[in-house]
Parts: sequence; C-alpha cells; structure tokens
Amino acid sequence: MMRPLEAMSVILFILILAQGFDYSRTCNCDQQYFLQRFIKSSPTGPKSSRNPYTTLGPAPIFQSLLNLRTLQFGSPSLREVYKNGIDGLTHLDEMTFIGSNLRSYVNGSLKAARPIGLVFLSLQSLFQNDPELVLYKVLQDVSHPKTRLTIKDVELRTNTSKSFKAAREGGTESLSFHNCTTTDEALTSFLMVMDNSSLSCIGLEDVHLIGQGWWQKASYTHYEKVHTAYIRNLDIQGFFEFSSMKQLGFLLVKLHKVSVINGTVFVIPPITTVLLKKLEYLDLSQNLLSDLTIAPTLSTSFGAYQNSSLLTYITYLDLSHNSFVSMPEKCSWPATLSENDLMVFNQRFPQLITLILTGNRFIKLPQWDLIPRPQTLLIQRNALRMFNRSDLKRFKNLQCLEAGDNNFVCSCEFVSFFKQDVDLFITLRDSHRNYVCDTPFTLRGDSIDSVRLSVFECYMIPAVSVLCSVIIIALGLIVVTCHKLHAIWYLQMTKAWIQAKRKPAVGRLAEELRYDAFVSYSQHDAEWVEEILVPELEIAHPTFALCLHKRDFQPGRWIVDNIIDSNEKSHRTLFVLSEHFVTSEWCRYELDYSHFRIVDEHNDSAVLVLLEPIKKETIPKRFCKLRKIMNSRTYLEWPEEEEKRSEFWSNLRAALQRDEC
Repeated sequence: MMRPLEAMSVILFILILAQGFDYSRTCNCDQQYFLQRFIKSSPTGPKSSRNPYTTLGPAPIFQSLLNLRTLQFGSPSLREVYKNGIDGLTHLDEMTFIGSNLRSYVNGSLKAARPIGLVFLSLQSLFQNDPELVLYKVLQDVSHPKTRLTIKDVELRTNTSKSFKAAREGGTESLSFHNCTTTDEALTSFLMVMDNSSLSCIGLEDVHLIGQGWWQKASYTHYEKVHTAYIRNLDIQGFFEFSSMKQLGFLLVKLHKVSVINGTVFVIPPITTVLLKKLEYLDLSQNLLSDLTIAPTLSTSFGAYQNSSLLTYITYLDLSHNSFVSMPEKCSWPATLSENDLMVFNQRFPQLITLILTGNRFIKLPQWDLIPRPQTLLIQRNALRMFNRSDLKRFKNLQCLEAGDNNFVCSCEFVSFFKQDVDLFITLRDSHRNYVCDTPFTLRGDSIDSVRLSVFECYMIPAVSVLCSVIIIALGLIVVTCHKLHAIWYLQMTKAWIQAKRKPAVGRLAEELRYDAFVSYSQHDAEWVEEILVPELEIAHPTFALCLHKRDFQPGRWIVDNIIDSNEKSHRTLFVLSEHFVTSEWCRYELDYSHFRIVDEHNDSAVLVLLEPIKKETIPKRFCKLRKIMNSRTYLEWPEEEEKRSEFWSNLRAALQRDEC
C-alpha cells in the first residue's frame, strides 16, 4: 500500500506535468493551493487549502521541479523550515523567501545546488526576535559572491547588524535594503561588521533613515572593492539637519557609480564633491537641484566647472526631474536634462551621442554646432513649435528622434513635411499619434497625420493677392466690356424710358410743343448749324422754332434731363449726320431716345440730314439705331451744288411742317 507521503509526491508530480513545462520554470508557492495541501503531513491528513502553512518540509517538495528558475515561497505564518529539495534545483536564478516570524531553521534549507543570481529575503520581525540564531543561518545559506542579496521589509537596528557576518563570510558582493527603517547608528554598525568584506555594491531603496548623519565610528573601515552606491526614494527624517557626507569619505573616494534618485537632494557641497575623484556615473534625477545649487554641486572649492574633480572622469550625468531653468555658461555636462524648465541649450558636447531633453520648455531644436554627433535626441513634452528639413539635415548623424507631446504649430509647410518627408530623414521612435496640433485653435488636439489644410489656409498671402488681382481684373474687364458695349448708355436709356413711360405716350397738345424741331448735332458741325441751318429756318418765311443745346438747355440741369425735356417739347428731332456725329456719345443718346419715341409712340418724329456722305458700314455698332432709321427712313442730303440747295430747304421745311388739324 502506498504511503501518504509517496501518494502526495505522485499527485504533486502529476499536477506539475498537467501544468506543462512553462509552469515548472516559475513557481509562486506562497499560499498556493497544491503546496498548501501537500507541504505538511499530519496524522489527520493535509491541512485545508484556506489555512496558511506553518512548516516547510521535510518532504523534498521541490525535487521534481528540475527546470525551475524563479521561486517565491514562505508566508508570515511560517514557523519552521526544513530541508525541502531546493538543493536539487540546478537552474534556479531568482528566489524570494518570506519568513518574518520564523522560529526554527535547519542549516542548508535554502542552499541551492549552485549560486542563485538574485535572492530576496522578507524577514521583518526576525531581525528583532532572533537575529543571531535564525537570521545568521539564513544569510549563511544564501550568501555568495555571485548572488545579489536584497533584504526587504525590516527594521535595521544596531544589535541586528552582527548577523551580517554571514554575508561577509559568504563573500557577498551586492547587498541592498528595500522598504526598511534604520538609523545612522545602525548603518554605521553594519559598515563596521562588513569591514574588509568583498562588498562592491550597496543599495538603499524605499528606506526611512533617522539620524543626523554621524558616521565617525565607521571612518576606519576598509572597502577596497566597493564601486557602486544606489539610493532611491530615501526619506531622511529632518533632512535639513542632516550633515554632509564627508565622514563617509572612505567610501566616496572609492565609488565609480552613484545614484541618488528622489532623495530630496538640493545641493552637494564642494567639501563632499571633492571626494568623488573616481566618479564616472552620477544619477541625481528627481531631486531638488536648481540654478542656485548647481554651481556648488558641480564645482570644487575653487569654483571651476571644467576642472572639477566631479567631472574629471564622469561619462554619464542624469539631472532630470529637477528645477533647472538655465544652464551654467561654463559647464561641460555629458547630461540627461529631462523634466526641468530649461529653455535654452548653450553647451557644446562634441562627443555626445544621446541627448535627453524631455519635459523642459524648449521651443526649437538645439543648435547643431553644439552637439555635432548626436545619434538619438529625446525632446518630448516641451514647447517645440515645429522642425523642418533643414533642421534635421544639420544633424548629420541623427538617427532617432522622439519629439511627441509638444505645442506644434500646424502650418502648411510643417504639416506637408511631417506627412510626406519626415520619415525619409529620421526615425520617429514614438508613435505618430503623439504628434498633435496646438495651433491654430481649430486644429488643436488633432493628429498631424489627420490634418487636411486648404490651399487658402496654406498660401493665404498669395491666395489673397491672387483673389484681389482676379477681382481687379474682373472689374477691369467689366469696365472695359461696359465701355465697349456702352452699358452705361443702356442704363441711362432705361431710366429715360421709365421716366417717359410715366408721361402720356400720345395725344400731346399743340400748345405743349414749344419747338418745331430739336436739333441733334456734333459740336464739330456747330458752324454749319448756327450759320446756315438756323438762319435759314428761323429767319426766313415760314419760320421754325429750333431747340439747340448750346442756346436752349436749362443751365445747371442734368444734361440727360435737358435732352429728354427738349425732345418731349419738340415736334420733330432733326439729326445732322456726319462723321463727327457717329463718334459723339451725346448724339448717340439723343438718337436712341428719338428711336424710343418712334417705336413707343408710333410717330414719325425723326428727320435725318446727311451733311456729308457716310457709308453704313463705317457706322459703329453702337449706332445700331441709326442704321435701322437710315434703312427705314428717307433722309435729306446736303448738296454741294448751290443750285440744288433751294430744293433741299424746301424738302426740309416740308418735313418739319406741323400737321394741320
């Protein structure tokens, strides 16, 4: 009959096979169903899956997980740990163990077949309850030069530091504290315990530090191999009273890489800066540095930026997420300057290949001659208005650009370049949808790729110029056309026609006719009219009353009204035709009105006198009425022979004679 333990191992093995190969690579055994059921046996059977387990082992529960690489196990209720098969896991790379209330621990329970790359120990009250007995054994099993050790969720005190002798004896090179509370005195004790160790990397993350920074007791320790210090989210109680780091000079002079991220650092005094002689990497991002404090931070006691000991060997400097507004004029920074308030970039970096200016207030790209060799430029979340073909061509080595989330002005030139040509010059590592318009207001928030601008919006000045030119040309054409077609005369005749329509069309009384004839002639023919026509008709018997514009028009009255009134008061209209007549606009108007009377009133009021021969073909088209009258009416010709003139006068008198009632 199969024993209960053997049965549990078989069931566990079947479960693992059912989950597949991938499951055997990662196992979170903290409160997991099958481990809670089989991790401890008792006479009454396995515990309920809802109850946390208190004992780990001694069954080789991990023996079947041969390909396991990541393991997380333990719980706050765990009290006893026995050997459990971890020593058979040959591929384990990462392990997390939770044992804050551990009371019993068998040596070798957490010792793997080979060094584990990364080990997290969440031990909480274990540091206070039994620091030497249990903690020492745990650290002894996991410490190794190739293992990066992280202690989590603990309160580090002076009396607990002695347990780190196991880490020193195991040759631990990388040790970090995460989510811890400690004092400067406890850290001093820790440094004294780890004296002459192989420690090369020290880390503090999410640590609450109490004290004023007194490290004198540790000043005589030796850390020849330490080169990296990583501090993130450090909360110093009363940090304004915290002393300088000069007392840790024995550590600072050894460091090559220092990261102090979100640590409320507002200044590094020169007395500390001078100790960082070997520094190559410095990350001071997310702190309180400003224009007022950068000078002492990046200078020696002599105030020289370029010759600063801090910048002698440094190759990377991250000052992002601080409060800079301007850059010092005499400072050579190989820097990441994102998340500040910089507006101008005025430093030269001849060897710089990556420049990060994210989260500042730049309105244009940096000058290319200051950074002639950049391959990557990050300038998101600034006030960048636009960039064009010439801007990118200046950066001959630039390959990648991230410039999204800026205040782009969507002009036609920029939109056209961005949509058609930008990918030919550069690789935009951030998505095109991050490039949106800020102005004009009608396009705000629209992706540049979706913008469609009209020709008028793109070329407003040329478009307005062309439009105005077209209007002027159109008006000119209208004027010329009206002049050619004499539209003004048609308008005047329309007005005259309307005025005449208001008067009785027929049946005018004889007493209403003041003149026998209204004489229409050109000014060039005035001599013939005044010296020959008028004396012959007004002086000789019978006499005729003639209306001449020079003599009988009412002064000050509109000439068109005079013409209409004179025609209305005349029995006939006598046209003296000549070459000059057909070139006179006023003569044409008088002719048009006379033609209107002929058509509208059905009378025979027009009398034509041809002063000189005129070919009908030579009469301008605008004198179409004259052509019609000459084709339909008999006209008199002024004879050149003297003997024929008496007959001419006789015929003219007959034509002007009023009808007898």
